[in-house]
Amino acid sequence: MMIVRAALGLLGMLSASAVAVDAAAAQATPLRVSADGHYLEAGGKPFFWMGDTAWLLLGRLDRAETERYLTQRKQQGFNVVQVMILHTAAMTNRYAAPALHDGDPGRPRVTPGRNPARPGEYDYWDHLDWVVARAAALGIQVALVPAWGSLADSGALTERNAAGYARFLAERYRTHPNIVWLNGGDTKADEHTAMWQLLGSTLKRHDPGHLVTFHPFGRTDSAWHFHDVKWLDFNMFQSGHRSYAQEPAGARSEDNWRFVTEDRQRRPIKPTIDGEPSYENIPYGLHDVTGPRWGAADARRYAWWAVMAGAFGHSYGENSVMQMLVPGRDKPSFGANQRWDVAMAAPGAGQMRHLRTLIESRPMASRVPDMALIVDNGTRYERVLATRGPGYVFAYTYTGRSFTMRLGALPARRLTAAWYSPRDGGTRRIGTFANRGTRRFDPPGDASPGNDWVLVLDDADLARPRKSQEAI
Repeated sequence: MMIVRAALGLLGMLSASAVAVDAAAAQATPLRVSADGHYLEAGGKPFFWMGDTAWLLLGRLDRAETERYLTQRKQQGFNVVQVMILHTAAMTNRYAAPALHDGDPGRPRVTPGRNPARPGEYDYWDHLDWVVARAAALGIQVALVPAWGSLADSGALTERNAAGYARFLAERYRTHPNIVWLNGGDTKADEHTAMWQLLGSTLKRHDPGHLVTFHPFGRTDSAWHFHDVKWLDFNMFQSGHRSYAQEPAGARSEDNWRFVTEDRQRRPIKPTIDGEPSYENIPYGLHDVTGPRWGAADARRYAWWAVMAGAFGHSYGENSVMQMLVPGRDKPSFGANQRWDVAMAAPGAGQMRHLRTLIESRPMASRVPDMALIVDNGTRYERVLATRGPGYVFAYTYTGRSFTMRLGALPARRLTAAWYSPRDGGTRRIGTFANRGTRRFDPPGDASPGNDWVLVLDDADLARPRKSQEAI
C-alpha cells in the first residue's frame, strides 16, 4: 500500500506527459533488417544499436525511477534497453501487481482500468505499456525477453502454455513501434528447443512487424540452433563473463569478435550482435565475488572488437544496473554492491557513446570488416580489428601497440590520419600521406591494456560533413 500511495504523488507529474508520450510513440519507427542483411534500419535509415541491459527494470523500478533511468541512458547515447518481462513465475512490479494468475504464463493477470492512483487497477501489463510508451517518446527501442530461461527449467513455461502467452504478448504490443523480441533468456537452445521454437514462431506469426531473435546462454550463439528458422530475424550471441584463464585452450573466450566473424559467413545472411558481453563491475566468471572484476576498459574492448568485426551494434551492461539493485532492499547477485542509480555513472557507460558517435559519423550501411588490412596482427589483447566503408578505414587497438597497415584498400590518392580515443572521444591528428604501400602507426602513450585507440583513415580529397562536435 505504501508503494501505491507513493504513486499518487507522482500521478500529476506523469499524467501531464501522457498525451505527449502517446503522440511521440505514434511517430516512432520499427526496426527492419537492411537490404544487404548485415545491419538494421529505422525509417529507411541505418540504425546503430547501442543497448543497455536493464533486465530487472519491470520488477524493481517505479514510474519515477524508470523515467530517471531512461532519461539518463538516452543522455549517455543509448537507444536500446534490454528488459525481461518474466524473471520468475511469481513476478510482480513495484506496485505489487503480479504478472500472472497462479504463476501460469498462459494466464496473464489483467485487470479493468489502468489508473495507478487506484489500488488494484494498475496491473503489471499496464505498467509495461507505460514503460514501452515512455521509451518510445525518448526514441528508445525496448528489447523484451518474454521469459527468462529459468521458467522453462522450472516447468512454469512449457509447450502447453508458450503459444498462448506469446500470442498475448504479440497482440498486446504489436502496435507499439519500438519493440524487439528477445526469445530465450540466458538459456541453452538445445534444451526445451521445441518450446522456444513455438514461442518464437508464435510471436512472429501474430506480430510480423517486429524483429525477433534469441538471447542464448553464455559463450553460445542463436545461430547454432535457430539460424535457418524464419522467425529469427537476426543473430544474438552472449560472449559471456569468463576470462581467457577460465576457458580451455582454443575456446573463443574473450574473443567475441570470433562469433561475429562466424555469423557473417553464414547463409542466409543475417545481422549479428553481442547481446551480453562481460559486464562492467562484475567478477570474472560471475561467481567469485572476492576476485578481479571487469572494468570500463574491458567493456570498451568488447564493444569495439564486435563492431569492428561487423556487428550491427552492441549491448553494454553494468552489474548493479542490470539488476536495478538497492542494497538493503534487494538480494544482490554476483557481488553487486552499488545502488543502480549510482552505478549508472560507471565510466564504461559514459564511454559507449564514443563508439556510436564514430560509427555514425561515416556511411555505415556499407561498412565491412577487413582484417587483411593489418599486416602484423596479434592474438588476444594484441589483436587489432579493422573495418572500412566508403572513403574511410577504422582500426582499433586495445593495448595501444604499434602496428602496420596495408594501404590502398580505399580508392583514394591521399589519406588523412588521426587517432580517436574510445575513452573520451578526443582526436589527435597524424597527417596526410600517399595511399600506397604499408605504413607503421604508433598510438600515443605506452602500450598496455586499456590504452586503446582507433586509427581513422579518410580519403583526403573527400569532403565529409560532421554530425557532431565529437565526430572527427
